[in-house]
Amino acid sequence: MKSSTFRTALMIGAACTALGAAPLAAQTSDDEPAGAQADAAGGYGQPIVVTARRREELARDVPVSITAISGEDLALGGTQELTEIAQEVPNLTLEVSRGTNTTLTAFIRGVGQQDPVAGFEAGVGLYVDDVYLNRPQAAVLDIYDVERIEVLRGPQGTLYGRNTIGGAIKYVTARLPDDLSFKARGTYGSYDQADLILSASAPLTDTLRIGASGARLSRGGFGDNLNLQGVENYNKDVWAARGTIEFDNGPLFIRLSGDYVKDTSDPRQGTRLITSLFTGAPVLDDVYDTRAGLNVVDQEVEAYGGALTVSFEVSDTITLKSITGYREDSSTTPIDFDSLPGADLDVPAIYENDQFSQEFQLLYESDRLSGVLGAYYLDANAFTAFDVALFTTGGLIGLPGLNAQTLGDVGTETWSIFGDFTYDFSEQLSVSLGGRYTNDKRTSRVLRTTFIGGFSDLFPPSTAIPIAITSDFLGSETFKEFTPRASISYKPNENHNIYFTYSRGFKGGGFDPRGQTTAAPDLDGDGDIDFDDQFEFLRFAPETVDSFELGWKASLLDNRLNVSLAAFLGNYSDVQIPGSVGVDSNNDGINDSFIGITSNAASADVNGVEFEGNALVGRDFAGAGSRFNVNWSLGILDASYNEFIDAFGTDVADQRVFQNTPDLTAHAGFVLGLPVAAGMVDVLGSVSFRSDASQFETPNPFLDQDGFALVDASIVYTADSDRFSIGVHAKNIFDKRYIVAGYNFVAGGTNGQPFASTLGLEGTLTGFYGDPRRVFVTGEIRF
Repeated sequence: MKSSTFRTALMIGAACTALGAAPLAAQTSDDEPAGAQADAAGGYGQPIVVTARRREELARDVPVSITAISGEDLALGGTQELTEIAQEVPNLTLEVSRGTNTTLTAFIRGVGQQDPVAGFEAGVGLYVDDVYLNRPQAAVLDIYDVERIEVLRGPQGTLYGRNTIGGAIKYVTARLPDDLSFKARGTYGSYDQADLILSASAPLTDTLRIGASGARLSRGGFGDNLNLQGVENYNKDVWAARGTIEFDNGPLFIRLSGDYVKDTSDPRQGTRLITSLFTGAPVLDDVYDTRAGLNVVDQEVEAYGGALTVSFEVSDTITLKSITGYREDSSTTPIDFDSLPGADLDVPAIYENDQFSQEFQLLYESDRLSGVLGAYYLDANAFTAFDVALFTTGGLIGLPGLNAQTLGDVGTETWSIFGDFTYDFSEQLSVSLGGRYTNDKRTSRVLRTTFIGGFSDLFPPSTAIPIAITSDFLGSETFKEFTPRASISYKPNENHNIYFTYSRGFKGGGFDPRGQTTAAPDLDGDGDIDFDDQFEFLRFAPETVDSFELGWKASLLDNRLNVSLAAFLGNYSDVQIPGSVGVDSNNDGINDSFIGITSNAASADVNGVEFEGNALVGRDFAGAGSRFNVNWSLGILDASYNEFIDAFGTDVADQRVFQNTPDLTAHAGFVLGLPVAAGMVDVLGSVSFRSDASQFETPNPFLDQDGFALVDASIVYTADSDRFSIGVHAKNIFDKRYIVAGYNFVAGGTNGQPFASTLGLEGTLTGFYGDPRRVFVTGEIRF
């Protein structure tokens, strides 16, 4: 890690400590209830009870790195989308994937998945009400009717249904209230943003409740498509709905829920970072504008699903629980890699995913022993189909309308058994032991066909002619792994928790659905390119992480100051490195196709420190009910490859970096609450900082993002009756431009070297940017 990064980290850490602790010496109070303010996500709400260990606990008592943010705090700060929480959680990256509107890119502590192609397991697990989402499509969730969001950092698998190697994000929707209720929340703001969310619930009997909510979310584009008339860039056009039925009769609780989302926003296209190499088109002045010309398919995402949760208390110590989930989504998206009117590197794509999951749990809790024993099953299918249109290249080499069609159909069938139990030897000392056995079967069908004459029959009407089949593969493999977990926790008193945890994470292997079997070498040396060679060429093995964590959590000064400090070491082995490269199929010096190559090329160390806290600095200083809170987080990460073998068998670890993983993430915020006119005015401010980060393992000075800070502010009035509130929110106040994703198919461009395209003729080097400055007003009424 750069010495300047360490200096910055130390300065921010010292500033956060001074901000949170120095003013508190005279702020103690004997009448503060035990646990009040403890573990509040923003430092200004009530304690958040988390279920990280499948039982209700204060976050302080959980020997796991966890950040919990309540729905009330999210609404107060004007948080509208899941990706925004990454600003306040250390060592977390959440972005909208390149060329999409609702596909999620997630990294925790350097582990994640950038490419949403079928066949790759997620490094970070996303759960909606305990149902794991197997694919990242439609996973950029809008925030409404949420009780809290939990972010668990480090490997998860002994407590949660699906094993995830990097961490887990739990999106917990709110339980239905006992009384008749109605809530309406509206938003209007910059770029013609106009949102309306309606929620209602009613008790049908003493034990049966029903609720529903609907959302209409719309916004004009941050930029325009200068080539396609009437098409905006970075706009939003979403309809969403959710319905819930709950039955609660003493020991038996049943919850049936369903949700639906339809997104018909215009395609999100990148902006070119270099002048086009073939036609000389200059770089645009506005980074949110594009010249993309691909329009053979509309941008559309439709996703829906349901979950059935049944919980039965057999006795005071034993509870049986069943979680059944089904989800399905389909997407069409025109991804114009080169962002130019011509089809130099255009990729219209189709994604279709479905999954069924079933989880059974036996939860046990007695005076000294508590834990969970569970079984999990997942049957999922991910179908991806896309064209790679290389029309300018085809025209140059006498193959007009050159196009490579890829069909990838990946089936996943997995089952596992897991358990995790904690034994309290005394009020101060407890030990946890857990383990998981996972059996993952991956079946892949890969079919690649070369066409001439335009787009393939995937996108009618088509006059294209198939001229060659370059992949025709069907294979399967089962990956098995046992992953243990152990921790010891020492509590000198009820306000302190010191813990040490070891856990092993595992992510299954598979087959690259973009692979080209005709490019397979003779790997077994038998003089023939047979199925075994193709199998090994497309196959990639599982990856694992061994994580060691030492942590301290405390509530100090009569629970006015709450801190969490963790230091961790991660040994990351057999790292899966996916990628696509251009290939010259006929040795004429021009890349006329591409292949996907995924290997277990690397091993790495991922070490770091995380520091979070919140503090009640003042109370009742400007009238009864007034308060001043501060909150902060700091993540320091040293992620480096020990080995990285390239396609030529050379170790290039000193030339590679971790993607989407800044060395430093920091956040600091405050909430000032003042009683005004039979209500409370909350003034919020925050600043979040991310240091330099690379989009890919190979650094690129045009595409990689320098360190930057985002500043947000809000002012919200809430009536004492809690019947209504109104707020004004400003995001990215200083209108910072920052890259969140991109495509790179060029070589050179540094040290005076000329650019050279590696696929297509124009040179694809395009970037996608985070949101510009936005100001919006929110209003909410509740009955």
